[in-house]
Amino acid sequence: MGVTEHGRKELIAVEEGYRESEAGWLELLNSLVARGLTTCPKLATADGALGFWKALSKVYPQTKQQRCWVHKTANVLNKLPKAVQPKVKEALHDIWMAETRENAHKAFDIALARFTAKYPRAAKDRESMLAFYDFPAEHWVSIRTTNPIESTFATVRLRTSKTRNCGSRSTTLAMVYKLLQSAQKRWNRLKGFQLLTLVVNNVKFQDGEQVMEQSDRKTA
Repeated sequence: MGVTEHGRKELIAVEEGYRESEAGWLELLNSLVARGLTTCPKLATADGALGFWKALSKVYPQTKQQRCWVHKTANVLNKLPKAVQPKVKEALHDIWMAETRENAHKAFDIALARFTAKYPRAAKDRESMLAFYDFPAEHWVSIRTTNPIESTFATVRLRTSKTRNCGSRSTTLAMVYKLLQSAQKRWNRLKGFQLLTLVVNNVKFQDGEQVMEQSDRKTA
């Protein structure tokens, strides 16, 4: 799924792949380039699949990377005893709900100080978790997670599960494409889509707010 400068969410590609490998993602991303998406997208949000991030760095090296907070939280909690999970979940919530990157880093440091000694595998990827602070605050709810596409794929998985072993590779892929194409009609515009023009034109944002250049301040 991609978002245009007018805020419309669009299905841009669907491919079958083997365990989200780098080769599979390279095939998909290179197909986007071949079809005209030659300018690096401003931001990509995905889970922790290493194949995607490796492929993205090769095809769109200037694209900023945002790890999905929903997947990250689930992955962290899965590595911890159930007794400590509520405390860690609250600590993670304090990070991504912080109003500024500085406060997010402080919350991150507190979480590390509390839990890393006992659970060292639970904390990493700090910078890629906080990339959303360089974009308008109105967009944060959509770009911090992969929920926009995950919710759509839930319906697709339900349908494909019921038809398992009832179709060839090509017919299954065609069915998935048509289901996503139909779902696309119901996708809402990105909140604050008017600000996308600024993002596309490389206007700088810090902690969700537009950074005014010195010349702009003098004019104002």
